[in-house]
Amino acid sequence: MSITLEGKRILAVDDEPDVLETLGDLLPMCRLVTASTFEEAKELLETQEFDIAILDIMGVGGYKLLDITRKKEIPAVMLTAHALTPGSIVKSFKEGADSYIPKEEMSNIENFLIDVLKSRKEGKNPWKKWEEKLPSSYFEKRLGAAWKDKNKEFWETFREVIREKKKSKTPEDT
Repeated sequence: MSITLEGKRILAVDDEPDVLETLGDLLPMCRLVTASTFEEAKELLETQEFDIAILDIMGVGGYKLLDITRKKEIPAVMLTAHALTPGSIVKSFKEGADSYIPKEEMSNIENFLIDVLKSRKEGKNPWKKWEEKLPSSYFEKRLGAAWKDKNKEFWETFREVIREKKKSKTPEDT
């Protein structure tokens, strides 16, 4: 049985109305609930159930919202334009996000979300698929040709964190 987004309840949080509108256009098969502030999103997370959350990092307290989703065991993806840095990717990973999507890749959000839900269902790490979709060549293009040399430590840290998470999983996690 394949995973689809049909009928899934998705919370999308962003302080840019056009981003929320675009997500609505890209995800018509979902029951999309939107919030444009931290307070609004926090209230929704505390009073409603969601299958997945899409969280902007800047402007809405994305990492604070990520903490709430993690505690409620709601898969969460970080969606960002301005915080696209190696450090914020590692922070998102370490703090429990299931994926990190640059806004310029938003047209592919359905596939990212399906990958997250499928990986969760199979007990696999969703970041493996993410790395396949956004390899280091993506960052070279986005951050410059010297990016890989300057950020070698990033990929080493990222892969080390993935290995540590695998080791720390208990039988109940799988």
